[in-house]
Amino acid sequence: MRKFTGDTLLVATHNTGKLEEIAALLEPYGVSVVGAAEKGLAEPEETETSFVGNARIKAHAAARATGLPALSDDSGLEIDALGGAPGVYTADWAETGEGRDFVMAMTRAHEELVASGAAQPWRARFCCTLVLAWPDGHDEVFPGTIDGQITWPMRGDQGHGYDPIFRPDGYEETFGEMDRWEKNKISHRADAFAKFVTGCFG
Repeated sequence: MRKFTGDTLLVATHNTGKLEEIAALLEPYGVSVVGAAEKGLAEPEETETSFVGNARIKAHAAARATGLPALSDDSGLEIDALGGAPGVYTADWAETGEGRDFVMAMTRAHEELVASGAAQPWRARFCCTLVLAWPDGHDEVFPGTIDGQITWPMRGDQGHGYDPIFRPDGYEETFGEMDRWEKNKISHRADAFAKFVTGCFG
């Protein structure tokens, strides 16, 4: 596995919260983080049907445009009884044309589960795939997951997205009821980041 040896890492995201999270993670390694917006990068169209495919699009586009190693992620929710949906379309299910409505998206997930006739528990997992790409075209891939089940009705107002209907294995609380820092220690993104740090800095 190729190690990261530079002192600046481009993070291919316009999400300031995600940028701060990654910057804090890499601070002990003396790596400074710069975001896509700071470099004036547009968001490339995500045309793949897998998390790794879309993460690769974003990471390689940013690395080529800036000449810096670039880290990107793609993540979402997979529900077994829905054939893995919403999957890469996790955010799309919430699109209203005027923003994102995740209550609408969670309601759709529940309605489709009921319509499917699938027995409970409704097994699901959150997935996160990180891709670190270099300007020469090389990349390294770090997948992370957390397994759990879909619960209904929605519970909790913490977190974001589908968190109020996802209860991770081994916990009574949904992600929507968990303290943000507790969730961040066990999440799919934490799993992927741990592999990234071990692989590229270990």
